[in-house]
Amino acid sequence: MAIKIYTKTGDGGKTALIGGTKVPKSHLRIESYGTIDELNSFIGLLSDHITNDEHSKIILKEIQDRLFTVGSSLATDPDKDAIMKLPDLKEEDITLLENEIDNMNEILPKMKNFILPGGHVAVSTAHVTRCVCRRAERNCVAMQQEEMFISPLVIKYINRLSDYLFVLARFIAHNLQVEEIAWKARI
Repeated sequence: MAIKIYTKTGDGGKTALIGGTKVPKSHLRIESYGTIDELNSFIGLLSDHITNDEHSKIILKEIQDRLFTVGSSLATDPDKDAIMKLPDLKEEDITLLENEIDNMNEILPKMKNFILPGGHVAVSTAHVTRCVCRRAERNCVAMQQEEMFISPLVIKYINRLSDYLFVLARFIAHNLQVEEIAWKARI
């Protein structure tokens, strides 16, 4: 018999962190890892929209794996010992993003204007994904400001990931030969 997906334990508006601590579903820690989950889903959607760049799709899969690591870190009660061994984020994960940014920037034309999201569904999806990433970062920083434990590496990774997603949006446009939409301020 298949395992049931519903447990009914959250019907009262509470959920359990890894370690067993019950918290309201509105708790900042839940909001943070929920936004990471949303980000991971958007990265999957973005990958589905990329049709001509297998390398970026491979990197996006790697990022999705790291986001599960970030989510498990955020979902763990820092005051309790986790029953299972959870994966760790590493400095090399950030270096990978930085190297990818540098490699794409070598190919891209110099940016001379602010860029409006759009021009192709893959480009727009990359920008939506970047915005969700920025929200995840704000949630993580709010945790830090509320003196909830969060690994500094998580905040650094999410910050670098939003940079990567911005450059990737430009790179997708370049590969698709879609003209970037420059923002022209109304005077």
